[in-house]
Amino acid sequence: MAERSADTFLSGAGWGAAQRAPLAGDASNRRYERLTGGPDGAGAVLMDAPPQRGEDVRPFTAIARHLSGLGLSAPAILAEDAENGFLLLEDLGDALFARVIPRHPALEPTLYAAAVDLLADLHRAPPPDTLPAYDADLMADLACLPFDWYLPALGRPAPAGAKKAFAAAIRAQLARHAPPSVLVLRDYHSENLIWLPGRTGAARVGLLDFQDAMVGHPAYDLISLLEDARRDVPAPLQARMLDRYIAASGADAGAFRRAYALLGTQRNLRILGVFARLCLRDGKPGYLPLMPRVWGHLMHDLSHPALAGLRSLVLRHLPEPTPALCHRIARRCSPRP
Repeated sequence: MAERSADTFLSGAGWGAAQRAPLAGDASNRRYERLTGGPDGAGAVLMDAPPQRGEDVRPFTAIARHLSGLGLSAPAILAEDAENGFLLLEDLGDALFARVIPRHPALEPTLYAAAVDLLADLHRAPPPDTLPAYDADLMADLACLPFDWYLPALGRPAPAGAKKAFAAAIRAQLARHAPPSVLVLRDYHSENLIWLPGRTGAARVGLLDFQDAMVGHPAYDLISLLEDARRDVPAPLQARMLDRYIAASGADAGAFRRAYALLGTQRNLRILGVFARLCLRDGKPGYLPLMPRVWGHLMHDLSHPALAGLRSLVLRHLPEPTPALCHRIARRCSPRP
């Protein structure tokens, strides 16, 4: 049924004769196909986001239009059928940061500088007023995902009161030191950024996977970029890029660095819980090998002196995800339906 619906959508958009090939997806229920041989030989990308599986293309289109209106390189929307969950998008190509850098390592500082400068530009514009806030309550709940999924994946239920105590501690810090104020894309990392050297300024960075955008703290996407779960960003480059953003934004350096470490703590805890959940609930163990890197980021963030209390709670309740522990989790992985 989904395939016939896609055929109908593409035919109505004038792309019925295009050749189609699958593209790598993400952790969601969305599927992607690359189209070639469209009108006038053009190419495009088909997003298939089935509403019956909880997907909704409207947040993506709203943010895409907002970003494009700021002169940034979100994919242009060529055709859409929100009711059935189909979008036809501009094809920004395959030059993902994660692919370009291994082939051209000398470009790494240039790519990261462009991505940091884009964030500084984006944060000067007011966020859409329809977006929900990525606030302390929500962030604290998500930071507790390891208690719900990671510990159970190891056969270690959380001690009584541990989750509640940790939630209260991190919520208090987030409320005081990381208030939401700017548009945050929330998946701003090397596999969602495309290098477009033929464009200028911030438009050289193509943007993908931003449908979960919210209003959050300016440090959030920067930590997503520099503490990448999928690749190691050299520590000296991380430090230079953090300095670059602080200088470009005019932020108070001490307050921003504290918020950066705090949001890194929140984000990396959330990722640990999500990776465990993807395995146990969704039958996707492929993210488990990334857990040791995420833990390393978490320990680095928790080394900030202001986070000593949170560090103590984390180390008391959450074991390090060593390769051996990740293998144990993989053995408990549910078969994918």
